Amino acid sequence: MDTEAKIKNIISADDVCLFMKGVPEAPQCGFSMAVANILKILNVNFKSFNVLEDEEIRSGIKTYSDWPTIPQLYVKGEFIGGCDIIKEMYEKGELKELLQSKSLI
Repeated sequence: MDTEAKIKNIISADDVCLFMKGVPEAPQCGFSMAVANILKILNVNFKSFNVLEDEEIRSGIKTYSDWPTIPQLYVKGEFIGGCDIIKEMYEKGELKELLQSKSLI
């Protein structure tokens, strides 16, 4: 299976998927911690993928989304954004609205 197919499988396996450095209980970077914490605050059931454990996925996800940084958040298969976008959406209430519209909170 090629990298793109692996990424599609990871994203499609759960409604909310966060590609991050580390895991929600022990993030390995501040940006990953910020996004994981926002999802926890909103009581979102999400799966995470630790890109530090798979270099192929770590580089491949950047190509897949055409987004240069990690973390990356996907909701129902759609790329939502990285840390800055997620923080801004959260502060404006847009992230909560999006998740409610998809019946995820």
